Amino acid sequence: MNHAPSLATMKRLIADAVKHGHVEVVGSGPATRYRLTLQAQVTMDLNLDTYFDKDIDERQIQESFNFRLINDVLPKVELFSKEELDRLNSAQNQFGRHLAQMSEGEYRKEFERLGIDLSWKSSQIEGNTYSLLETERLLKEKQTASGKTKEEAVMLLNHKEALDFILDEPDYLHALSVARIEEIHAMLTRELNVERNIRHRRVGITGTNYKPLDNEFQIREALQDAVRLINDKTGVFDKALLALVLLSYIQPFTDGNKRTARIVSNGILIAYGYCPISFRTVDSIDYKKAMLMFYEQNNIAAFKRIFIEQFLFAVETYF
Repeated sequence: MNHAPSLATMKRLIADAVKHGHVEVVGSGPATRYRLTLQAQVTMDLNLDTYFDKDIDERQIQESFNFRLINDVLPKVELFSKEELDRLNSAQNQFGRHLAQMSEGEYRKEFERLGIDLSWKSSQIEGNTYSLLETERLLKEKQTASGKTKEEAVMLLNHKEALDFILDEPDYLHALSVARIEEIHAMLTRELNVERNIRHRRVGITGTNYKPLDNEFQIREALQDAVRLINDKTGVFDKALLALVLLSYIQPFTDGNKRTARIVSNGILIAYGYCPISFRTVDSIDYKKAMLMFYEQNNIAAFKRIFIEQFLFAVETYF
Protein backbone atom coordinates (compact mmCIF):
# COMPACT_ATOMS: atom_id res chain seq x y z
CA MET A 1 0.00 0.00 0.00
CA ASN A 2 1.42 3.39 -1.02
CA HIS A 3 1.35 6.23 1.49
CA ALA A 4 1.55 9.91 0.57
CA PRO A 5 4.70 11.57 1.92
CA SER A 6 4.32 13.45 5.19
CA LEU A 7 4.07 17.24 5.25
CA ALA A 8 7.59 17.45 6.70
CA THR A 9 8.92 15.29 3.87
CA MET A 10 7.12 17.39 1.25
CA LYS A 11 8.53 20.60 2.73
CA ARG A 12 12.03 19.12 2.69
CA LEU A 13 11.66 17.98 -0.93
CA ILE A 14 10.35 21.38 -2.04
CA ALA A 15 13.11 23.21 -0.16
CA ASP A 16 15.72 20.99 -1.82
CA ALA A 17 14.18 21.61 -5.24
CA VAL A 18 14.18 25.38 -4.62
CA LYS A 19 17.82 25.22 -3.46
CA HIS A 20 18.87 23.43 -6.67
CA GLY A 21 16.99 25.85 -8.88
CA HIS A 22 14.34 23.36 -10.04
CA VAL A 23 11.40 25.05 -8.33
CA GLU A 24 10.64 28.72 -7.77
CA VAL A 25 8.39 30.28 -5.14
CA VAL A 26 5.57 32.54 -6.28
CA GLY A 27 3.72 34.71 -3.73
CA SER A 28 3.90 34.41 0.05
CA GLY A 29 1.87 33.26 3.04
CA PRO A 30 -1.31 31.30 2.30
CA ALA A 31 -1.08 32.37 -1.38
CA THR A 32 2.34 30.74 -1.82
CA ARG A 33 2.65 28.66 -4.99
CA TYR A 34 5.50 26.63 -6.41
CA ARG A 35 6.32 26.04 -10.06
CA LEU A 36 9.12 24.54 -12.10
CA THR A 37 11.80 27.00 -13.17
CA LEU A 38 12.63 27.44 -16.86
CA GLN A 39 15.92 25.65 -16.13
CA ALA A 40 14.07 22.59 -14.81
CA GLN A 41 11.52 22.56 -17.63
CA VAL A 42 14.29 22.43 -20.24
CA THR A 43 16.93 20.26 -18.57
CA MET A 44 15.40 18.04 -15.86
CA ASP A 45 15.55 14.29 -16.55
CA LEU A 46 12.24 12.77 -17.64
CA ASN A 47 11.58 9.05 -17.94
CA LEU A 48 11.25 8.31 -21.66
CA ASP A 49 9.81 4.83 -21.14
CA THR A 50 7.01 6.13 -18.92
CA TYR A 51 6.39 9.06 -21.24
CA PHE A 52 6.10 6.96 -24.40
CA ASP A 53 3.99 4.28 -22.69
CA LYS A 54 1.16 6.68 -23.46
CA ASP A 55 -0.19 6.68 -26.99
CA ILE A 56 0.31 9.69 -29.21
CA ASP A 57 -3.18 11.07 -28.50
CA GLU A 58 -2.96 10.53 -24.72
CA ARG A 59 0.18 12.59 -24.12
CA GLN A 60 -0.24 16.12 -22.77
CA ILE A 61 1.96 18.15 -25.08
CA GLN A 62 2.63 21.59 -26.48
CA GLU A 63 1.08 20.99 -29.91
CA SER A 64 2.23 24.18 -31.62
CA PHE A 65 5.53 25.98 -31.99
CA ASN A 66 6.58 27.70 -28.75
CA PHE A 67 7.33 31.30 -29.75
CA ARG A 68 8.94 32.02 -26.36
CA LEU A 69 11.40 29.13 -26.49
CA ILE A 70 14.18 30.61 -28.64
CA ASN A 71 14.03 34.25 -27.55
CA ASP A 72 12.87 34.08 -23.91
CA VAL A 73 13.58 30.62 -22.49
CA LEU A 74 16.78 29.17 -23.97
CA PRO A 75 18.89 32.33 -23.49
CA LYS A 76 18.26 32.06 -19.72
CA VAL A 77 19.00 28.33 -19.38
CA GLU A 78 22.34 26.63 -18.67
CA LEU A 79 22.15 23.68 -21.05
CA PHE A 80 25.01 21.71 -19.47
CA SER A 81 25.81 21.20 -15.80
CA LYS A 82 29.37 21.82 -14.57
CA GLU A 83 29.94 18.06 -14.32
CA GLU A 84 28.77 17.52 -17.90
CA LEU A 85 30.99 20.31 -19.21
CA ASP A 86 33.96 18.90 -17.27
CA ARG A 87 33.50 15.53 -19.00
CA LEU A 88 33.09 17.11 -22.43
CA ASN A 89 36.03 19.49 -22.03
CA SER A 90 38.26 16.68 -20.74
CA ALA A 91 37.41 14.63 -23.86
CA GLN A 92 38.01 17.66 -26.10
CA ASN A 93 41.43 18.19 -24.50
CA GLN A 94 42.25 14.56 -25.24
CA PHE A 95 41.18 15.12 -28.85
CA GLY A 96 43.43 18.19 -29.04
CA ARG A 97 46.44 16.22 -27.78
CA HIS A 98 45.85 13.48 -30.37
CA LEU A 99 45.36 16.03 -33.13
CA ALA A 100 48.66 17.75 -32.33
CA GLN A 101 50.47 14.49 -33.10
CA MET A 102 48.75 13.84 -36.44
CA SER A 103 49.72 14.86 -39.93
CA GLU A 104 47.17 16.44 -42.27
CA GLY A 105 46.97 13.15 -44.19
CA GLU A 106 46.33 11.14 -41.03
CA TYR A 107 43.62 13.58 -39.95
CA ARG A 108 41.91 13.33 -43.34
CA LYS A 109 42.01 9.53 -43.19
CA GLU A 110 40.38 9.48 -39.75
CA PHE A 111 37.84 12.06 -40.81
CA GLU A 112 36.94 9.89 -43.80
CA ARG A 113 36.32 6.97 -41.42
CA LEU A 114 34.10 9.11 -39.21
CA GLY A 115 32.38 10.54 -42.29
CA ILE A 116 31.41 7.08 -43.52
CA ASP A 117 29.94 6.24 -40.11
CA LEU A 118 28.09 9.56 -39.93
CA SER A 119 26.72 9.28 -43.49
CA TRP A 120 25.48 5.77 -42.74
CA LYS A 121 23.89 6.53 -39.36
CA SER A 122 22.41 9.88 -40.38
CA SER A 123 20.81 8.21 -43.40
CA GLN A 124 19.69 5.16 -41.39
CA ILE A 125 17.83 7.44 -38.97
CA GLU A 126 15.91 8.66 -42.04
CA GLY A 127 15.02 5.12 -43.14
CA ASN A 128 17.92 4.36 -45.50
CA THR A 129 18.54 0.59 -45.68
CA TYR A 130 22.23 0.56 -46.70
CA SER A 131 24.42 -1.32 -44.22
CA LEU A 132 27.62 0.24 -42.91
CA LEU A 133 29.76 -1.98 -45.17
CA GLU A 134 27.60 -1.17 -48.19
CA THR A 135 27.92 2.52 -47.35
CA GLU A 136 31.72 2.23 -47.14
CA ARG A 137 31.85 0.55 -50.56
CA LEU A 138 29.59 3.19 -52.07
CA LEU A 139 31.48 6.18 -50.67
CA LYS A 140 34.95 4.78 -51.37
CA GLU A 141 34.40 2.93 -54.63
CA LYS A 142 31.12 4.44 -55.93
CA GLN A 143 29.71 0.90 -56.01
CA THR A 144 25.98 0.76 -55.31
CA ALA A 145 24.39 -2.10 -53.37
CA SER A 146 21.99 -4.47 -55.14
CA GLY A 147 18.33 -4.26 -54.23
CA LYS A 148 18.60 -0.66 -53.02
CA THR A 149 17.03 2.42 -54.59
CA LYS A 150 18.96 5.11 -56.42
CA GLU A 151 17.65 7.64 -53.88
CA GLU A 152 19.31 5.76 -51.01
CA ALA A 153 22.68 5.91 -52.76
CA VAL A 154 22.22 9.61 -53.60
CA MET A 155 21.36 10.41 -49.96
CA LEU A 156 24.62 8.82 -48.79
CA LEU A 157 26.74 10.43 -51.52
CA ASN A 158 25.23 13.82 -50.66
CA HIS A 159 26.34 13.39 -47.04
CA LYS A 160 29.88 12.76 -48.25
CA GLU A 161 29.78 15.86 -50.45
CA ALA A 162 28.58 18.04 -47.56
CA LEU A 163 31.19 16.64 -45.18
CA ASP A 164 34.00 17.04 -47.73
CA PHE A 165 32.90 20.65 -48.26
CA ILE A 166 33.04 21.37 -44.52
CA LEU A 167 36.45 19.73 -44.25
CA ASP A 168 37.75 21.88 -47.13
CA GLU A 169 36.09 25.03 -45.70
CA PRO A 170 36.49 24.49 -41.93
CA ASP A 171 35.50 28.07 -41.03
CA TYR A 172 32.28 27.94 -43.04
CA LEU A 173 29.99 27.59 -39.99
CA HIS A 174 32.10 29.53 -37.48
CA ALA A 175 29.41 32.20 -37.64
CA LEU A 176 26.10 30.62 -38.57
CA SER A 177 23.72 32.22 -41.08
CA VAL A 178 20.39 31.24 -42.63
CA ALA A 179 21.98 31.32 -46.09
CA ARG A 180 24.68 28.83 -45.06
CA ILE A 181 22.13 26.49 -43.48
CA GLU A 182 20.19 26.62 -46.76
CA GLU A 183 23.39 25.83 -48.68
CA ILE A 184 24.10 22.74 -46.54
CA HIS A 185 20.48 21.64 -47.01
CA ALA A 186 20.82 22.07 -50.79
CA MET A 187 23.90 19.81 -50.82
CA LEU A 188 22.18 17.13 -48.74
CA THR A 189 19.01 17.04 -50.87
CA ARG A 190 20.53 17.40 -54.35
CA GLU A 191 18.81 15.10 -56.89
CA LEU A 192 16.35 13.88 -54.24
CA ASN A 193 13.27 15.73 -55.47
CA VAL A 194 13.18 17.90 -52.33
CA GLU A 195 12.19 21.56 -52.52
CA ARG A 196 14.98 23.99 -51.77
CA ASN A 197 14.67 27.10 -49.62
CA ILE A 198 12.33 27.74 -46.69
CA ARG A 199 9.09 25.78 -47.01
CA HIS A 200 5.79 27.58 -47.56
CA ARG A 201 3.37 24.78 -46.71
CA ARG A 202 2.51 22.55 -43.76
CA VAL A 203 4.47 19.45 -42.82
CA GLY A 204 3.47 16.74 -40.38
CA ILE A 205 5.88 14.74 -38.21
CA THR A 206 5.32 11.01 -37.80
CA GLY A 207 4.81 9.93 -34.19
CA THR A 208 3.74 13.24 -32.70
CA ASN A 209 0.88 15.74 -32.67
CA TYR A 210 3.38 18.62 -32.54
CA LYS A 211 2.75 20.85 -35.55
CA PRO A 212 5.64 23.03 -36.77
CA LEU A 213 5.05 26.52 -38.10
CA ASP A 214 3.44 26.62 -41.55
CA ASN A 215 3.92 30.30 -42.41
CA GLU A 216 7.02 30.93 -44.53
CA PHE A 217 7.74 34.31 -42.94
CA GLN A 218 7.38 32.98 -39.38
CA ILE A 219 9.61 30.01 -40.25
CA ARG A 220 12.32 32.30 -41.59
CA GLU A 221 12.03 34.55 -38.53
CA ALA A 222 12.30 31.54 -36.19
CA LEU A 223 15.36 30.35 -38.10
CA GLN A 224 16.94 33.81 -37.86
CA ASP A 225 16.22 33.86 -34.12
CA ALA A 226 17.81 30.41 -33.73
CA VAL A 227 20.89 31.52 -35.68
CA ARG A 228 21.22 34.61 -33.46
CA LEU A 229 20.87 32.52 -30.29
CA ILE A 230 23.51 30.02 -31.47
CA ASN A 231 25.93 32.78 -32.50
CA ASP A 232 25.42 34.56 -29.16
CA LYS A 233 26.30 31.47 -27.11
CA THR A 234 29.95 31.39 -26.07
CA GLY A 235 30.15 27.65 -25.41
CA VAL A 236 30.86 25.52 -28.48
CA PHE A 237 28.93 22.57 -27.03
CA ASP A 238 25.94 24.87 -26.50
CA LYS A 239 26.14 26.00 -30.13
CA ALA A 240 26.37 22.46 -31.51
CA LEU A 241 23.57 21.06 -29.33
CA LEU A 242 21.22 23.95 -30.11
CA ALA A 243 21.84 23.58 -33.84
CA LEU A 244 20.93 19.89 -33.57
CA VAL A 245 17.63 20.40 -31.78
CA LEU A 246 16.42 23.76 -33.10
CA LEU A 247 16.82 23.02 -36.81
CA SER A 248 14.80 19.87 -36.24
CA TYR A 249 12.23 21.71 -34.08
CA ILE A 250 11.65 24.53 -36.57
CA GLN A 251 11.56 22.14 -39.56
CA PRO A 252 12.45 24.94 -42.00
CA PHE A 253 12.47 22.65 -45.05
CA THR A 254 9.95 20.22 -46.52
CA ASP A 255 12.45 17.37 -45.98
CA GLY A 256 16.04 16.84 -44.85
CA ASN A 257 15.79 18.88 -41.65
CA LYS A 258 17.42 16.41 -39.24
CA ARG A 259 20.15 15.57 -41.77
CA THR A 260 20.88 19.27 -42.14
CA ALA A 261 20.90 19.68 -38.34
CA ARG A 262 23.47 16.89 -37.90
CA ILE A 263 25.81 18.29 -40.57
CA VAL A 264 25.46 21.90 -39.37
CA SER A 265 26.13 20.82 -35.77
CA ASN A 266 29.27 18.99 -36.89
CA GLY A 267 30.27 21.96 -39.02
CA ILE A 268 30.17 24.13 -35.91
CA LEU A 269 32.30 21.67 -33.95
CA ILE A 270 34.86 21.52 -36.77
CA ALA A 271 34.91 25.32 -37.18
CA TYR A 272 36.01 25.67 -33.54
CA GLY A 273 38.54 22.84 -33.68
CA TYR A 274 36.34 20.39 -31.77
CA CYS A 275 35.89 16.68 -32.41
CA PRO A 276 33.01 15.94 -34.81
CA ILE A 277 30.35 13.34 -33.95
CA SER A 278 29.33 10.30 -36.03
CA PHE A 279 26.30 9.19 -33.95
CA ARG A 280 27.38 5.65 -34.91
CA THR A 281 26.23 3.86 -31.77
CA VAL A 282 22.98 5.76 -31.17
CA ASP A 283 19.78 3.75 -31.57
CA SER A 284 17.54 5.32 -34.22
CA ILE A 285 14.43 4.90 -32.05
CA ASP A 286 16.16 6.47 -29.02
CA TYR A 287 17.22 9.40 -31.22
CA LYS A 288 13.66 9.92 -32.45
CA LYS A 289 12.18 9.64 -28.93
CA ALA A 290 14.64 12.20 -27.58
CA MET A 291 13.75 14.52 -30.47
CA LEU A 292 10.02 14.05 -29.87
CA MET A 293 10.52 14.91 -26.19
CA PHE A 294 11.99 18.23 -27.28
CA TYR A 295 9.16 18.84 -29.77
CA GLU A 296 6.42 18.04 -27.28
CA GLN A 297 7.83 19.26 -23.94
CA ASN A 298 10.75 21.50 -24.98
CA ASN A 299 12.85 19.27 -22.72
CA ILE A 300 16.42 18.69 -23.91
CA ALA A 301 17.66 16.20 -21.30
CA ALA A 302 17.34 12.99 -23.34
CA PHE A 303 18.83 14.52 -26.45
CA LYS A 304 21.66 16.11 -24.46
CA ARG A 305 22.49 12.67 -23.04
CA ILE A 306 22.81 11.31 -26.59
CA PHE A 307 24.99 14.27 -27.60
CA ILE A 308 27.36 13.76 -24.65
CA GLU A 309 27.59 9.99 -25.15
CA GLN A 310 28.29 10.38 -28.85
CA PHE A 311 30.92 13.08 -28.36
CA LEU A 312 32.78 10.92 -25.83
CA PHE A 313 32.46 7.93 -28.19
CA ALA A 314 33.88 9.95 -31.12
CA VAL A 315 36.94 11.07 -29.15
CA GLU A 316 37.64 7.51 -28.04
CA THR A 317 37.00 5.93 -31.46
CA TYR A 318 38.46 8.30 -34.04
CA PHE A 319 41.60 10.40 -34.38
